[in-house]
Amino acid sequence: MVAPFIAGVAVAAAAYAGRYSIQAWQAFKARPPTARLRRFYDGGFHPVMTKREAALILGVRESTSVDKVKEAHRRVMVANHPDAGGSHYLASKVNEAKDLLLGKTKVGGSAF
Repeated sequence: MVAPFIAGVAVAAAAYAGRYSIQAWQAFKARPPTARLRRFYDGGFHPVMTKREAALILGVRESTSVDKVKEAHRRVMVANHPDAGGSHYLASKVNEAKDLLLGKTKVGGSAF
């Protein structure tokens, strides 16, 4: 007599747990989307690049060490290199940003 009662309680508990799971999943899917990825610089370029703009392009702080600037430059160049389908203009801007942050600025700016 006790075994069928326990089985019935177990089935009811499983049904309630399944209902709760479905409601929770639907609430999870209905929530507004949030930015999960790191945001990169999405603005236009200034005629003369500033340190702030250079840091935004490379995704580092203005006071970042030389090693971190070089590492960030390499990472961004791999994604935007002209030989890999990237733009010559973006590659020149990335190089200009690295030169500016490392103190190797050119007088004329970028080639474009």
